[in-house]
Amino acid sequence: MKFNAILATAAISATTVTAGLGGNGQSKMEEIMELKTKDWAEARSKGLFGGSKLYKKLAAHQPCRNGKAGRKGQESYSCKNIDMHGFLSHEDLGSTNKTGNDIWGWTSKTGREFGIVGQWDGVAFVEINALTGSLDYIGRLDTSSTQIVAWRDIKVIGDHAYIGSEAQDHGVQIFNLNKLLEVKPWWNPLFYKPKVFSLETDMVHFTEVGATHNIVAHPETNMIYAVGGRSGANNRTSPCAGGLFMIDVSNPNKPVSPGCIPQDGYVHDAQCVIYKGPTVKYRHREICFAYNEDTLTVMDVTNKKSPIVVSRTPYVGNAYSHQGWLVDDTMKYLLLDDELDERDGVFPANDGRTTTYIFDISDLENPINTGYYKSPAKSIDHNQYIIKGLTYQSNYASGLRVVDVSGVHRDPTGGNFEETGFFDCYPEDDESGGEVAFLGTWSNYPYFKSGYILLNSIERGVFSLKYTGRKAKYSS
Repeated sequence: MKFNAILATAAISATTVTAGLGGNGQSKMEEIMELKTKDWAEARSKGLFGGSKLYKKLAAHQPCRNGKAGRKGQESYSCKNIDMHGFLSHEDLGSTNKTGNDIWGWTSKTGREFGIVGQWDGVAFVEINALTGSLDYIGRLDTSSTQIVAWRDIKVIGDHAYIGSEAQDHGVQIFNLNKLLEVKPWWNPLFYKPKVFSLETDMVHFTEVGATHNIVAHPETNMIYAVGGRSGANNRTSPCAGGLFMIDVSNPNKPVSPGCIPQDGYVHDAQCVIYKGPTVKYRHREICFAYNEDTLTVMDVTNKKSPIVVSRTPYVGNAYSHQGWLVDDTMKYLLLDDELDERDGVFPANDGRTTTYIFDISDLENPINTGYYKSPAKSIDHNQYIIKGLTYQSNYASGLRVVDVSGVHRDPTGGNFEETGFFDCYPEDDESGGEVAFLGTWSNYPYFKSGYILLNSIERGVFSLKYTGRKAKYSS
């Protein structure tokens, strides 16, 4: 999609409004939460959160043939170049609320692959069968709060999962994933009993932060950054302002916080790296690319006592800067997804088609929005991760979309981006041509060496998938 240079200039010169505030003075995050809650309540009234009676366990390979995979009816899914290998409903995974959110993965030192499936009332653990791709339920860890909320986020460093939630006083749960190997030892793969892990004895509980909206992990520095949150030490009105709340997990059994980074206010999500890109001044420093509601914000967090805001970049089309990812290790480009532009009808997403914004970050002090990519499908974007030139996007009601973005170095406008596969886990809107709603998939985990991808659906459960399409055109 070609980008108008005049629009870019207008975005850069535009007066910045108060970060994250909606028209009625409440935070944009609160507005989004209200919209989502309304969509979910309506879907629940229609019986879409039906659990295992409606969405039955699937353990057999279902290839994508003639544009469909799975069973008939509500368990038949539109697809292209993505096969279905397994499925477990949230009820199968021990959730009483039967509703999902985030997902992440872990590979043991012996090569076994596990998923950590986020739900309103905790997380469930599944193992991927190495031969078939089907899923086994291993156990669960319930929420650390009496309050049940929709928002939970998970990341992994080493052998430990770090789990945060918007629930009041939830803190961050730190769980040693090696415990999963004890539930289902290699010598007893069939006759095991899923375990509900103890909140008192099976985890470490970091309570200094309270509620969080997202968990950002930086394995190279053993740092967890808890961001956002409606209550506790990192809420929007606290001295930490909902920014990057730092947790040093060099010793996961004794986490400590060096402090927080409030300089640019509320951070919705971020990706942190040891920088090796073209801006020589910042090479070998710890740089975070933060998605701060109304901007892409670049931060130098090397000195935990004196972090620096390197740049703040608005863009045409902003409604809510949500999440993004670096395209490759050159660190010259990143993709950003805005969570409200399709819903609010903001140009260029005013046709409802999922819009991904492209940024040239060759100069960290002056990132430039060079273009955007528009999906063929109508939907809201949520989370994406990029591997070897392919971005794996969880776009709510249009499901998992795989897009070849490897040509960004040749055409930074996104003109050569191409969708190469998809798996639509929300068939309810197929006949209407797509729905701009907060329904369908929340997130995916595409990093397993086996090639299996875990996709977490809000209403249904967790899917085990495998992409069968071509490699990225321009990726080495």
